Amino acid sequence: MPQPNALVGSGVSSTQGSTNGVAGSMPAYYDDQLFTINLMMLPPNAESTLITHNGSINTIYESDMCAAAGHPFTAVLDAIQGDGFNPLWREVQVNFPNPSACKQLTSDNAILAAAATKMVTLQTTNDLYRCSVIGKK
Repeated sequence: MPQPNALVGSGVSSTQGSTNGVAGSMPAYYDDQLFTINLMMLPPNAESTLITHNGSINTIYESDMCAAAGHPFTAVLDAIQGDGFNPLWREVQVNFPNPSACKQLTSDNAILAAAATKMVTLQTTNDLYRCSVIGKK
């Protein structure tokens, strides 16, 4: 997800410097509404410990394959403050059958429905982020 090359496809330029703090701000959908979020990737040793011991990690959906093919895919969240929000987010990649099939999905329900009909496949990663929802667009 927010690796420098993936950030370009998400609307965040890799030339903005560190992705910690304001440079890590990017758009994300939640229930068909666009928000601004701030992400910071956690170190690998912290990721594995938190994934093992924290049962309430939220999901952030990304599609690096779409971004790499020139079809930007804005991240999708499964919660915000007041709706089961936890500041820890595990990345799930949304994979389309081929890059030309990429389309923006704007809610976790739409992504799960697309997966149920085999329009996409979902791949849970071990990438974990500290994420703050900082505003509505």
